[in-house]
Formats: sequence, C-alpha cells, structure tokens
Amino acid sequence: MSQRTALIVGGTSGIGLATARLLADRGAAVHVVGRTGRRISELAYTDSTSALTGHQADARDPDAIGAVLAAIGTVDWLVLSASGNKGVGPLKDLDPAVLRAAFDEKFWPHLTTLRAALPHLAPDGSITLVSAVTARTGMPGTSGVAAVNGAVEALVKPLAAELAPVRVNAVSPGVVDTPWWNAMPAPARAEYFAAAAAALPVRHVASPEEVAELVAVAATNANLTGTVLESDGGARLVSLG
Repeated sequence: MSQRTALIVGGTSGIGLATARLLADRGAAVHVVGRTGRRISELAYTDSTSALTGHQADARDPDAIGAVLAAIGTVDWLVLSASGNKGVGPLKDLDPAVLRAAFDEKFWPHLTTLRAALPHLAPDGSITLVSAVTARTGMPGTSGVAAVNGAVEALVKPLAAELAPVRVNAVSPGVVDTPWWNAMPAPARAEYFAAAAAALPVRHVASPEEVAELVAVAATNANLTGTVLESDGGARLVSLG
C-alpha cells in the first residue's frame, strides 16, 4: 500500500499534536496546521527528524486552508482538532458575544475546513472531528461549550451518509491534560485535576496520547463511520461539577 497522507488541523499542541506524532510513527506523511507561526517554528525544531510538516493557516479562512490543501494534494485522513476555551460559565453570566466567539474558535474552523477539503479527500479517506464530553453530559456551567461541541458532533451522522464512502467520525474526550487548561492558574489546575482523577472511574486525568490512540482508530479503521467514540475516562458517568 502506498504511503497515506494525514492532515491534522489544530495539530500543533495537545490531542492534535499527539495524533500527528502517532500517525507519523505508523508511517503516514503527516501535515499539521496551526494558527500561530511560533508553534509551527517550535514544531519544526522539536519534530525535525519526524515526518511532520507544519503549515501556518487560520482554519476559519477558506482561502488559507484551501491553499494548504492544494499544496498537499490528496488527503487520506483529515483530523479536525481545532479547539477553544470560551463559553464556560453559568448561562445567566454568559455573554452572547463570548458564545459567538466560542463557535468562531471551534465550530466554524471545523465546518470551513470540511468544505475546503472535499475536493482533496481520497475516495476511501476519512474525516475525524474532535468534540468533548460536554456535548453529552449535564455538567453545570457548561451549556455554552456543550452547544459548541454538540454542534460539532451533529455533523457526524449526516455527513457520514452524505459523503460516503468517505468515513466521518468524532472522538469525544473528557478531562485531558492539554494546554486547554493553561488559562487556569497552576495551583487551581492541579487541584481540579486531583479532584477529577479521584472522581473518574479510571482514576486518572487522560494524557493527549491516550485520546490520540482513539483518534487514530477513527481515522484509519475502514469499517467505522457515523460514530462518536467516547474517550472520557467515564466522565459521563459521574459528576465533575
């Protein structure tokens, strides 16, 4: 089989970067897209001996992401791991402008990239979206981010039918030790992680690499489509509020 090509949007940190490294280790030619030149430069330094190729582009910009896709050519495995940390808090305190910004950070990059990628996807290729456990739980203070992630997950089934035989899936992670949490002061973050680990059935906070294993399955398994795979350590079964 010829070498497969993967494109990871939001692939310069966290789950996206872990997925990129995993697929590269398994022999794929892996391209990653990030919004900032600094992260692309850091990636070139830290992954200089790997098969990762970095591209700076804003996934909300159809021309920018289209130029990346045109440069790559055919994409076998498209992984959309664009993230954002806006939209958290009680509904009564949630500014509608902040919620719009939350959709702009995550949902629109997913949809814009999907549309731009359609002419470049291999006929037996795949699309894997990364949502979050908030889309399928009832944690107080998460209605905003739940709406964003729920919108991402709502794309899966209709697109799996519409784009067949291209496969479309999503992975729904829970609490993962990624830069998503960096806005929280380190002591508060450590305290929350300790409490979450104690409450989770798996008794630990996930690493990006653990979630990346499931993203790789969704991307590469030829018999999987129209499915949201949960990699939340059982967060949906307990209260983390």
